[in-house]
Amino acid sequence: MYHNEGPLDHLIRMLSGLPGLGNRSARRIALHLLSKRSTSMLPLARALEEAAENVKDCGVCGNLDMRNPCGICTDPKRDRSKICVVARVSDVWAIERTHAYKGLYHVLGGLLSALDGVGPEDLRIEKLLERSKEGQCEEIILGLSATVDGQSTAHYIADRLSSADVKITRLAHGVPVGGELDYLDDGTITTALKSRSAA
Repeated sequence: MYHNEGPLDHLIRMLSGLPGLGNRSARRIALHLLSKRSTSMLPLARALEEAAENVKDCGVCGNLDMRNPCGICTDPKRDRSKICVVARVSDVWAIERTHAYKGLYHVLGGLLSALDGVGPEDLRIEKLLERSKEGQCEEIILGLSATVDGQSTAHYIADRLSSADVKITRLAHGVPVGGELDYLDDGTITTALKSRSAA
């Protein structure tokens, strides 16, 4: 690839650091954006700036929204007796797409992983323990992926919640071993939610 060192290289490096994008994909996207500066690149830059300035982390559940607490946490129609624990915001979006769950959420911010050096203190587990002691909470649903890290995180949380006066359940049938929630179809997630079992 022939070009001068500078902004283009920086753009490609930034794009290639995004999940799912390698150097070749980053180069293609950079060239596409530069060929459509007024219709693609500048609106994208404005959208990124607007999101950076206006999207907030919910202080209660960890979801992303324009307000804090988020729309789900403040929705009076949600079932406040249930909290579904997920690893990431993308998992909240995946479950919400199904319209099968009407409770609240708790986003951990990742999963326990010895290989990646992620311990309990790096996740929002203590906040979950606090929420489990609030009077309205009756059930904690462990909506974590059926991966090694997902299951070890679920075991750890179930152990920490063992003394809490709440029912602990896990997503069941429909979630394959090694499956990530964000990649599952809506029917599979719906079945898993409806068929959850005691942890």
